[in-house]
Amino acid sequence: MERKVLGKSILAVAASALFVAAAQAGDHKMKMPPHSADKMMHGKVMVKNPWARASIGKNGAAYVTVVNPGKSADNLVGAAAPVAKRVELHTHKNDNGIMRMRHIKSIPVPANGTVTLKPGGHHIMMMGLTKKLKKGEVFPLTLTFENAGKITVDVKIGHAGTLSNPARHDHKKMDGMGHGKHKMKH
Repeated sequence: MERKVLGKSILAVAASALFVAAAQAGDHKMKMPPHSADKMMHGKVMVKNPWARASIGKNGAAYVTVVNPGKSADNLVGAAAPVAKRVELHTHKNDNGIMRMRHIKSIPVPANGTVTLKPGGHHIMMMGLTKKLKKGEVFPLTLTFENAGKITVDVKIGHAGTLSNPARHDHKKMDGMGHGKHKMKH
C-alpha cells in the first residue's frame, strides 16, 4: 500500500514540476490543435468565429460569437490582446440620429443563448495597436467572463472592408470581389 501512495506522490510532484517549469518559461498558455483555432470552449461557454479587419489606423476591432448552452447566464466583462495597448468592450448607440461607439462594462450572455459581436453592434475595441493588423495573419485574444473565466482564441484577420468572418468566405468574397446575384460588366 505504501508503494502505491509513494508512486502517486511521485507522479503528482513530477506533474507539478512540469507545470511550474512551463509557467516560469513563459509558456503557460496551452497550444490549441489547428482544427480548433476558430472555436474554444471553457466550462459551458464557447467562443466561435473570432475575426478582425485589417487595420488602416491606430485602432482596430475584433468580433466573435459567444454560445452559452448552459442553464446559467454569464457576462463578458473584459478582453485583452497583445496587439493593442488598450482593449475595451464597445457597442454602438444612436445619439440623436448619429451612431456613436460607447465603452460598456459588460456584454450579457443569456443562458441557453448566443451573442454575436459584429460591426455596427457589440465589438471588442483595440486601441493603440502595437502592430498593424495584416490580412491573413492571426493574433491571440483573451476574453474574460464573469463565470466561465478566461478563454483565449486565435483571431483571423481579413480584408479591411470585410463585414464578416473571413474564414467563412471563399477567396472571391473575402477580397470583396464577389458580386452575389448581380451581373457586372468588366
